[in-house]
Amino acid sequence: MPPATCAADDPLPPRRPDAAFMLSHPAHLVALGFGAGLAPFAPGTCGTVGAWIAFLVLQHWLDAGQIGELVVLSLPLGWWACSVTARNLRSPDPSAIVWDEIACFWIVLWVLMPAGWLAQLAAFLLFRLFDMAKPGPMGWADRRFKGVGWRGGFGIMVDDLVAAFCTLLVLALWRTLW
Repeated sequence: MPPATCAADDPLPPRRPDAAFMLSHPAHLVALGFGAGLAPFAPGTCGTVGAWIAFLVLQHWLDAGQIGELVVLSLPLGWWACSVTARNLRSPDPSAIVWDEIACFWIVLWVLMPAGWLAQLAAFLLFRLFDMAKPGPMGWADRRFKGVGWRGGFGIMVDDLVAAFCTLLVLALWRTLW
């Protein structure tokens, strides 16, 4: 029997992930944010909160350069994990996949830090707004790069990369103008 795909003509319905699915493959564990993506409500927000907490904890053990290396490594890791997991869930962009939020919010925090709680909260709110509403460039990236196979994981990640860039742009403009 051939492996399941998430092609448009796939006769199998999308799969709903659970803990057993998450633990069945390392890519699933990563893509589902070590469980954050299994949240019954707002998994993307849960993933972003988890990213924020993890970042704050990692700052105690890693310097800025090491965090930068972690951020850079999280992108190809996410591309792979999101591609594998989306294929196995038979969906081009399942809401349970939250590694895109995690890796991209780490980018925001890495560039923003050191910053106080208010700036971090503003970054969180802006990032979530851009990621959920997908205005302008985020919507374009989401529509343009969605796909299956290797393109699937990239498509899952790219709109969040654009959201991270836009978040940082708004924060930079805010700091410059005020």
